[in-house]
Amino acid sequence: MKENDEQGPVVAYAGTPWHAALLKSMLEDAGIESFLKDENISVIAPWLAGAGGFGTTVVMVAQEDLETAEAIVEDFQENLLKPDEDFGD
Repeated sequence: MKENDEQGPVVAYAGTPWHAALLKSMLEDAGIESFLKDENISVIAPWLAGAGGFGTTVVMVAQEDLETAEAIVEDFQENLLKPDEDFGD
């Protein structure tokens, strides 16, 4: 991410620390720089990072990468909802 980006980083996803870390890895594999916001406090005291403690880890990307990141996030979320066929669901 460029330090002098006037738009600054934007939210691409908010979820559990585990899901956010997986998504961050997927974004980086696609060449999109990202970082996790509130990663540590989400684990230690999630109720301090967000209301109810849900969706407390945020994946941030550069404004110029948001459109591409949103497509990856959409695929990621769709795959979270699919039953795992290996377990006979």
